Amino acid sequence: MKRLDRIEGKKEKVEQIIGKDSEQVTWRHPGGKLRRLGPSSLNDSELLAIILGSGSRGKSAKEISDEIINKYHSLSGMMGKTIKELMAIKGLKEVKATQLAAVFEVARRIVKSLERE
Repeated sequence: MKRLDRIEGKKEKVEQIIGKDSEQVTWRHPGGKLRRLGPSSLNDSELLAIILGSGSRGKSAKEISDEIINKYHSLSGMMGKTIKELMAIKGLKEVKATQLAAVFEVARRIVKSLERE
């Protein structure tokens, strides 16, 4: 097995998937999976974990993103949530909630621009 994306000083759940070349590959963070297999290979929670970058004390970015998806059921379920609502998720503090709000606003503007074309 290859170990990609070494996490310094943190214990995180390791996801296992089968790589393109049929060897078993493990990732400690979904960024390695994205680089190896492309963004379409990631689920919503893995994409959010990359945006979050790191977790908080006692909770990995993947665990926080899993909780977000469980609470809102999908990425589109997060649209329009206030920073205060996002901060209700344990481990999601003001800075990360602000980052997520900014990402969703960028996405909203892209969709709006495409609809005008």
